[in-house]
Amino acid sequence: MAMDEENLNPAEQPEETPQAEAPAEAEAAPAEAADPLAEAEAKAEEYLNLAQRVQADFDNYRRRTKAIRAEAYEDGAREFIKQLLPVVDNLERAVAQESSDEQLLTGVKLVHKQLMEALEKRGVTVIDRPGEKFDPTLENAVLQGTPEEGEPGAVCAVLQKGYKMGDFVLRHAMVKVVADGQE
Repeated sequence: MAMDEENLNPAEQPEETPQAEAPAEAEAAPAEAADPLAEAEAKAEEYLNLAQRVQADFDNYRRRTKAIRAEAYEDGAREFIKQLLPVVDNLERAVAQESSDEQLLTGVKLVHKQLMEALEKRGVTVIDRPGEKFDPTLENAVLQGTPEEGEPGAVCAVLQKGYKMGDFVLRHAMVKVVADGQE
């Protein structure tokens, strides 16, 4: 009989019964249904991870730009304050001058006081250290003093005050330093 089936035309060959295929399709259907579900879950997990990475990157970007903006603001404030320092010097010179006009002198003193208070509120401090050990990070030695003017290595006179804002030196103080005597 096997031979007879082989010799038959394809149209004449007996058809397989659909009932025989049904159980095989039934078994394949749950596997195929589980596979798309697993794929969808994997995709959802991938998209969630991607979204979390994008959110973290954005948070980092926001922090960096905030820090850069704050640094730029501080740089601008320091540059502006540097431009005001000669005004402070001139006001101090004006106050030091003798004047017969007391009202003018009082007005200049008030302006100087108000400007110094505004600078202090912004964190600006004066570098004025006579009698202390010379510090090259705060002061520029422009003159050399004699041993009679103080201890060796100490600042004996401040020729121009320096200013700093936090840890940043806006302008080094110009000072006269007593020689060490080791020459």
